[in-house]
Amino acid sequence: MKIALTKTFGFEAAHFLPCFPEGHKCRRMHGHSFKIDVVVEGEVDESKGYLIDFAEVKAVTKPIEETLDHRVLNEIDGLENPTAEMLSKWVWDQLAPSLPLLACVRVHETCTSSAEYRGN
Repeated sequence: MKIALTKTFGFEAAHFLPCFPEGHKCRRMHGHSFKIDVVVEGEVDESKGYLIDFAEVKAVTKPIEETLDHRVLNEIDGLENPTAEMLSKWVWDQLAPSLPLLACVRVHETCTSSAEYRGN
């Protein structure tokens, strides 16, 4: 049976978006309560009855959460333009080497706005 599991983590961070025009509200420094969904997909091992232990996903995401929490995202290497789109790819790049079942990283910048990256 093929299944998709989602583990969510969150962090508080500030950023500004230098790609936006002067005077745009997102060009100014502001903050969000980010939520990140990490989706893994694969075949359930019939003998175990599960795809992956949620604790394994949490162990891989914890260092990323600590890197991002209460930071100015623009100051992190690779996030000089930290749009939700760029953040989703950045998180993917951090996770992919340790999480081979990774299928999607979804960044919720607000409760109504998100971006997702699927590794392609």
